[in-house]
Amino acid sequence: MTPDPVCPVAARHTGQDLIKWIALVTMVLDHMRLAWPATSGLFVLGRLSFPLFCLAVAINVSRNPQGELFTRSNGRYLALLLLFAALSEVPYRLAGSSETFNVLVTLALGLMVAWGVQHRTLESLLVAGAAMVAGYVLSEPLMYGFYGVLLPAALVLAIKRPERFLVIPVALCVLINTRTDLFERAAQLEPFAILALLTAALAPLLGLALFRARLPFKVWPVTQWSYWFYPGHLLALSGIRQLL
Repeated sequence: MTPDPVCPVAARHTGQDLIKWIALVTMVLDHMRLAWPATSGLFVLGRLSFPLFCLAVAINVSRNPQGELFTRSNGRYLALLLLFAALSEVPYRLAGSSETFNVLVTLALGLMVAWGVQHRTLESLLVAGAAMVAGYVLSEPLMYGFYGVLLPAALVLAIKRPERFLVIPVALCVLINTRTDLFERAAQLEPFAILALLTAALAPLLGLALFRARLPFKVWPVTQWSYWFYPGHLLALSGIRQLL
């Protein structure tokens, strides 16, 4: 869902592709409850998905030469996220989710905030500021809210200086769940809620470990087909939901 904007074969990173695969698989497992309520326990694994998609965005942003915001690849990256956010909204509603916009809207705003952290030019800071204002104003209908908009930028910082900034994305990955009842249930020592919050907290640690590891195997690249996968899997689940 967040392939590299420009990704020649020689530049592929196995860890990054594995991060994207885990994000895609856990997203589908999480969304299965829309068609099969009996699979709601997979919600715990679903707490990995959004943080790992944000990490994929952060990795791409961190590879940008600093100060070079207005490039063709950056424009194309944002345009694809916005295009597929629009294309995915109807499948998202058909799948049974109507309380928020689909996740690509949050990722697009998060990308713009991450640009501000990476480039630190006047233009990038203005773009990031506008995205943060939009994220704050639209926090209620945004999936994962304002904290979700901040997460890619926090992960850019963690990639650059993990010893100083790693705690920030860990905290944000927990805070993006504040609009659920997980905190109340965890306070009552409910194992499911505690496990879900722990999984969310561990998501950026897992992702960054995979990104930095030298993996002894190859991974099928996650390229632009993943943009189509997002609305496609929602349409498939909505069709199954109707049949059942």
